[in-house]
Amino acid sequence: MIRNFCLAGVFMLAGLPAAAQQTFELHPFAVLGGMDKVTGQISTFVLPVGVTGAVGTLEVTPRSCQKTPPHETPESASFLQIKDYRSGDGVTVFSGWMFASSPGVSALEHPVYDIWVIDCTNSASSPSGSE
Repeated sequence: MIRNFCLAGVFMLAGLPAAAQQTFELHPFAVLGGMDKVTGQISTFVLPVGVTGAVGTLEVTPRSCQKTPPHETPESASFLQIKDYRSGDGVTVFSGWMFASSPGVSALEHPVYDIWVIDCTNSASSPSGSE
């Protein structure tokens, strides 16, 4: 009896459609947000993939920026490497993927600065709607 019930469950699950998997497209520019927690100053900046930019004592380098196509659920993700030069030598304080829709999942933990992904784009100008 239990075996028949389990087999029926397997056949029912086999009939379900597979979960939709998002596809990502590469983009040459990462749109990032930054905040100085001491002054409260927020800035938006666009960095080409592979180019390092400075935010206070941090050096931020996007290694990849990927975005879902318009017909899928919106998501932008960037692989960032962030070094802190506060004490002179560059200490890596973050290296990994950040997601625009879930900034808290993989976040920079720094006492002075916050950095987050806003979008990925094909041009050096920030998309409309961001400051």
